[in-house]
Amino acid sequence: MKQLTGILMMLVMTVWAHSAELQSPDGRFHLQFEVKGGIPVYQLTLEGQQVIGESRLGLEIKDMKPLTGDFQLIRVDESSFDETWQPVWGEFKEIRNHYNEMAVTLKQNDPERMMVIRFRLFNDGLGFRYEFPQQDNLTYFVVTDEKTQFAMTGDHTAYWIPGDYDTQEYDYTTSRLSEIRKLMKSAISPNASQTPFSDTGVQTALMMKTDDGLYINLHEAALVNYSCMHLELDDKNMIFEAHLTPDVLGNMAYMQAPTHTPWRTVIASKNAGDILLSNITLNLNDPCAYEDVSWIEPVKYVGVWWEMITGKSSWAYCDLPSVKLGETDYSRVTPNGRHGANTPNVKKTIDFAAEHGFDQVLVEGWNIGWEDWYGKSKEYVFDFLTPYPDFHLEELRDYAKSKGVRLMMHHETSSSVRNYERHLDKAYQFMVDNNYNAVKSGYVGNIIPRGEHHYGQWMVDHYLYAVKKAAEYKIMVNAHEAVRPTGLCRTYPNLIGNESARGTEFEAFGGSHPDHTTILPFTRLIGGPMDYTPGIFEQDISKLNPDNDSHANTTLARQLALYVTMYSPLQMAADLPENYNRFMDAFQFIKDVPVEWDDTKVLEAEPGDFITYARKEKGTGNWFVGRTNDETARVSKIQLDFLEPGKKYEATIYSDAKDAHYKTNPQAYEIKKRTVTSKTKLTIKCAPGGGYAISIIEK
Repeated sequence: MKQLTGILMMLVMTVWAHSAELQSPDGRFHLQFEVKGGIPVYQLTLEGQQVIGESRLGLEIKDMKPLTGDFQLIRVDESSFDETWQPVWGEFKEIRNHYNEMAVTLKQNDPERMMVIRFRLFNDGLGFRYEFPQQDNLTYFVVTDEKTQFAMTGDHTAYWIPGDYDTQEYDYTTSRLSEIRKLMKSAISPNASQTPFSDTGVQTALMMKTDDGLYINLHEAALVNYSCMHLELDDKNMIFEAHLTPDVLGNMAYMQAPTHTPWRTVIASKNAGDILLSNITLNLNDPCAYEDVSWIEPVKYVGVWWEMITGKSSWAYCDLPSVKLGETDYSRVTPNGRHGANTPNVKKTIDFAAEHGFDQVLVEGWNIGWEDWYGKSKEYVFDFLTPYPDFHLEELRDYAKSKGVRLMMHHETSSSVRNYERHLDKAYQFMVDNNYNAVKSGYVGNIIPRGEHHYGQWMVDHYLYAVKKAAEYKIMVNAHEAVRPTGLCRTYPNLIGNESARGTEFEAFGGSHPDHTTILPFTRLIGGPMDYTPGIFEQDISKLNPDNDSHANTTLARQLALYVTMYSPLQMAADLPENYNRFMDAFQFIKDVPVEWDDTKVLEAEPGDFITYARKEKGTGNWFVGRTNDETARVSKIQLDFLEPGKKYEATIYSDAKDAHYKTNPQAYEIKKRTVTSKTKLTIKCAPGGGYAISIIEK
């Protein structure tokens, strides 16, 4: 699957100097490393413009001398690497992995200990990590703090959410770095599980823009056997420092040499679109771990989900205040009449999926235990095997199969993680036995074991364990409320999706800010695809549930655009079939848009304002364009020069009507068809909270 195009021989130097330098393959980025007074520091420039000022490196470890100072630089290893590899699924058919590398070996005395800092400099940014070789004086150790710094060169504009050990489900705030402290309280909204930790702590991926137009993104890659990194801002000196998620004892990571940390990443460009097109996060992960990937397939799905999210239906079969699995007799209880996962309703959704070409149907609330699942710190909450009396599993399995559709499994754990792991093999085998090949897992609420956090090392290990275990059963995983992605989908491509951010469900929980989807591709999606669940055609939630006065802050046309701008190989048409039946001409775009791509272009981009993507369908010459716009009315001007010269295409343009507005007239759209070529230029008006989608099909 991978084609090696060239590896230069490694150059090894034993040095007595205090510094070393590295350039990116194209020479635009320049990294300077130095041991200054025993302290390792680095800085990064792009075409002479400083991206990261002088920043310290190191870690503190429990009951031992810290790995932050008293170092000597004793060796520098330099190499270059250049390969082209093909992802199992993704935004590109091929990805180039081209970097220059420098590994600096540092030595401490009294006691003698070695630490390696490995830098990889790409044409779009930097990755670096700490490595610990086998050695007598540093084998088993506990990280209590990571002192990695990212020194900013000014009071940049940042697009941020509060640092939190348990949730990322916040709206983004756009502000100067110096304003984070005073805005933090208002940026923290309620969540089922949350642990904000600081007035100046923010989460990665963090997107910033300097006053002179440089775009900077800070994140991490290949988060394995370590805790998730946040960023703590020293707002007097404008220096970010790594802040790791602790366990119940306050420890950050338990290590055994030889070992290494995840990569810390800095992506930078003078063009916002380059941030979106960077593949640094994927390239810093290991190649695919599986020899056979034929069972991993992108999925377009519908589901019995939105009706529960809006409150129209219920996950629970009855209204008992307390249930015990194995003791509560569901054949003797009184149904509440609102249970969504009932056989006729699921059959109706299967029929809709089959009629319109969808692959799968997600059904939530199918299994017993939902009556008291949340907020009780209940360990034995689900068994992941036993359906409610009105969910006839075998009948629905066979009915779906007869229609050429699969059911998608749902495993809500209620964050009772030990309970889930105890049931995992049986739950996955149950899926195999009943023709399920994809599971949406959830981790709502506080973690059990109590005191652990969603983003700590213990949970990071669990999420990957579940993915690797699923691969044994040829099952694809879409984990919600899990740690934010860091490119592990390259190594484990059955990790086909994640939520790990504020998704569409919050449009039914009071709404998200209209600029939300103009920021997420610059932040959350830097680490991997998001199961954002777009496609909401009825923005007035009270029409589904009179007791819910929420409003989805988006036009219908922008909902179409999100299938292009919010990349995922797992895409849901989230609304109810009856709402799609009202707008079947617009629904045609959702039916047509693929979930596999050969190429991706960014036509326009400005974080917090707008993004316009063009993507080429896998194996064809067809292209699809999507534009997401913030709350300000704008005019989009694009050129279709990515099309093959000399060829004609039919473009179907789904855009906001002249009087469209995300609040007052969200369902106003128009559809136009025209012939286009590579010389065509388009000017399209975007409503507040609006956007457009275009299918461009070869003639």
